[in-house]
Amino acid sequence: MERIEHRAAFGGWQDVYQHRSAVLNCEMKVAVYLPPQAATRKLPVLYWLSGLTCTEQNFITKAGAQRYAAEHGVILVAPDTSPRGDDVADAEGYDLGKGAGFYLNATEQPWAAHYRMHDYIVEELPALIEAHLPASGARSISGHSMGGHGALVIALRNPGRYRSVSAFSPIVAPTRVPWGQKAFSAYLGEERGAWTQWDASELVATATERLPLLVDQGAGDEFLDSQLQPQWLQAACTAVGHPLQLRMQPGYDHSYYFIGTFIGEHIAYHAKALYA
Repeated sequence: MERIEHRAAFGGWQDVYQHRSAVLNCEMKVAVYLPPQAATRKLPVLYWLSGLTCTEQNFITKAGAQRYAAEHGVILVAPDTSPRGDDVADAEGYDLGKGAGFYLNATEQPWAAHYRMHDYIVEELPALIEAHLPASGARSISGHSMGGHGALVIALRNPGRYRSVSAFSPIVAPTRVPWGQKAFSAYLGEERGAWTQWDASELVATATERLPLLVDQGAGDEFLDSQLQPQWLQAACTAVGHPLQLRMQPGYDHSYYFIGTFIGEHIAYHAKALYA
């Protein structure tokens, strides 16, 4: 891992690293905030997954999360949202291809050669973080929109790997909404049976770990009815008794103003689990 950005923030350091990913077969960038406590001991890690069109920069420049990570002694790791490079497949539009990896493992060509974001987030990236930085093996995961989908799905698919999970404005039922249907058709093919393994509302029915889900959703979100539809996750959790705290926040939209308002509460929530 090569450090390419290094900036002081709240007594710690906001860095960006670049590395070669064997899983994605390309160069990747990942943002890492090391709070001041990291100078003397290993700390737990909160992984943040960003949404459509984002890079590793959006969260670290817009969310205001560093002050809370410094307060609670939590490392923040914010990777890019897809593989990158001239030889990586792409598509017209913002909701497929680069910037739209959907945190799954693609099985269809030309996507399968690079688009294996699930394995990158779950396996390769934590191994690098824990080998090269003062990070312990305690992990939590969160994200926004497409990244909220990724956080929920990854936590549900990997029982025991994360201490806690939360999401802002997640795509909770991608098999039922246009964003998910477009991406899944391309990355996974037209056989819808394969899609359910990447849909949080489907996965809760067979989850072997009842990890509580914390979801904040803006009631004024412009994508609420068309793309997000949190009622599907609520119904799925109710059906099997999976713990869900769904907080509808009046007036808030899909933006980082919403994330910035509640990110302190989310980091405190994760810190409590990470230090339990």
